[in-house]
Amino acid sequence: MEIHEEVLSLLDEVLCLDGRALSFDADTPLLGSLTELDSMAVIAVIQEIETRFGIEVPDDEVDGSSFATVGTVVDFVRRLSHA
Repeated sequence: MEIHEEVLSLLDEVLCLDGRALSFDADTPLLGSLTELDSMAVIAVIQEIETRFGIEVPDDEVDGSSFATVGTVVDFVRRLSHA
């Protein structure tokens, strides 16, 4: 599965969006726009990213800009999985 599709699936499951995330595109705003994505949910999303992609997310790599849109989350995962 492509990283973009896996991220959509992950967001949908972790945030309990009942399939809504599957129609999101790279420009869909997340943090600050999606009420389900609060600070606690960001932690859950990061934990699931680590599990699904087999990567470790260093604390200093996490900031709000990484979760601004679907595209920034995908870029975040790509960057860390190639580090």
